[in-house]
Amino acid sequence: MTGSKRLCAAAIGFLVFLSAVFQGSMTVSAGEKKDCLEQFRGGVAAVFSPGDSDSAELPGGLPKARTMLMPEEEQKQESKLVMANVKNALNVRSDADEAAEKVGMLYKDCGGYILERRDGWTKLQSGNIIGWASDEFLLFGDDALELANSVGKMVATIDTDALRIRTEPNMEADVWGMLPKGDIVEVLHEEEDGWICVDYEGNDGYVSAEYVAMDFVIDSGETVEEIKARQEAEEEAKRHVNYGEYTTDADTTLLLAALIQCEAGGESYEGQVAVGAVVMNRVRSGAYPNTIHGVIYASGQFTPAMSGKLNRVYEAGNIYPSCIKAAEEALSGVSNVGDLTHFRRNNGREGLVIGNHVFY
Repeated sequence: MTGSKRLCAAAIGFLVFLSAVFQGSMTVSAGEKKDCLEQFRGGVAAVFSPGDSDSAELPGGLPKARTMLMPEEEQKQESKLVMANVKNALNVRSDADEAAEKVGMLYKDCGGYILERRDGWTKLQSGNIIGWASDEFLLFGDDALELANSVGKMVATIDTDALRIRTEPNMEADVWGMLPKGDIVEVLHEEEDGWICVDYEGNDGYVSAEYVAMDFVIDSGETVEEIKARQEAEEEAKRHVNYGEYTTDADTTLLLAALIQCEAGGESYEGQVAVGAVVMNRVRSGAYPNTIHGVIYASGQFTPAMSGKLNRVYEAGNIYPSCIKAAEEALSGVSNVGDLTHFRRNNGREGLVIGNHVFY
C-alpha cells in the first residue's frame, strides 16, 4: 500500500463493507434462513443500498446490508460489484479525471458497488467513499465475484440477548461459552435441523439459525478524512523494525495476544504462533497498516475486532499464557507461515494447514 494505508478504526473497528452485487433485494425471515445459508455457501449474496429503509446502523456508523435469498433468475442479472485490482492501493477521485481531487483510497482486496460508468472510469461507493476510479485498476463481473468470494466471508451476528455456543448441533450438547447480542462470528457451514457451525476461538461451535443474522462481507476503502485520522493516530504508536524484531509496549503485546486467543485460543501453540505471524506479516507489508493496532482494527480483517469481543478479552485481562507467549514470539520475528498474510478456517482451499486453519 503506498504512502496511505487503511483506517485504524476506533475500539470496535469498522464492520466491513457489504457489497451490492445484484439489482434489487429481499430481506430474509427467520424461517427462510436455512435456505438462505445454502445460497450463501456459494459466496456473495448480500445487497447494500444507501438510504434503503431495510438498512440498519451498526457501531461505527456504517450501514449493514440485509441478507437475501438469491433466486436463480436474479443471479443472471448484471452484477454491480466492483473490486480493486491492485497490489497496494488506488486513488478514488471526485470526478472521472486524473487531475480531479482525491477523495479516498481503495486497497488490495477492497470492494464496492457501481454507481455509474463512463469513459473508462467508474463511480463507486466503498464504505464511506463515493467517487471515481479508473477501470484500469478495477475488476467487474465474474472476475469481481471470484475475488470477493475468495477474500470475503460469511458472518453471523448474535440476534438475542445471549447465545450459548455448543460443542455439537443439539440442545443437550456441552457449551463452549456464551456470546452477547451483537457479537459476530464467522460461519463455517450449515448443519441439519437449523444449526449453523461457527468458529469459536478456533473450535467448531454450533448455534441455532433462529438466533442469528447472516451477512456476506468484504473489505472497504477509506476517505481522505479517515486516512488523516488514522495517520495521526498511528504517529502515536511506537514501532521499530530491526532484523525482523518488532519493539512495542506491553499493552500492544497483550492486544496481539488477545487477538490470538479470540482467533485460535482452542488451537495448538503452533496454530497460535501462526496467527500472530500473520498479523506481523501484515505490519511489514506495504498492503496493510504499519502498526499492530492498525492491522488488527483495519476494516473487515478480523471478526473479533469487528464485534467487540477482542476488546472484552483484552480489557478483562484473562488472556491465556500460551497466547501471550505466541504474541511475544511473533513480535520477535518468528514465523511458521513464511510471509503469508491470510488465514481462515480450513474449508478445503489450498494453503498451509495448521490445525483447523489454512494459511495463504
